[in-house]
Amino acid sequence: MSSQQSTQSMKPATAAKKLGVYLPATPASFQEGVVTRAELNELEANPPEWLSELRHNGPHPRPVVAAKLGVSIAGLARGGVTEALTTEQIEALKQERPEWLEKERATQAGVRKEATRIKQLKKEKEQRAAERD
Repeated sequence: MSSQQSTQSMKPATAAKKLGVYLPATPASFQEGVVTRAELNELEANPPEWLSELRHNGPHPRPVVAAKLGVSIAGLARGGVTEALTTEQIEALKQERPEWLEKERATQAGVRKEATRIKQLKKEKEQRAAERD
């Protein structure tokens, strides 16, 4: 395989990650092959029914579950969620609002707030430096 060829194709796990889907839930034909950049682009532009179904109903990989719940991946693990969840299971957790989920959401909100504060401080510092020049 030439280096050009290797840069244009990816393992199914990488393609699934880029598509935001849980690899074990994809069709066997997807799991067993390699995916070219062109095929990935085509899947994104014109998702087949299996891809649309997975994106809508799951099961979803942990990064997607974490995003849908508004927590970090580590927060999922602390909450005991180690497996892929369906959209229905995610919605049930949102309705149940277990204590761990509320705690992790608050933690994540604090992390985002701190990141925004640091970004603003950096911006102000850059502005002051630019004014001195």
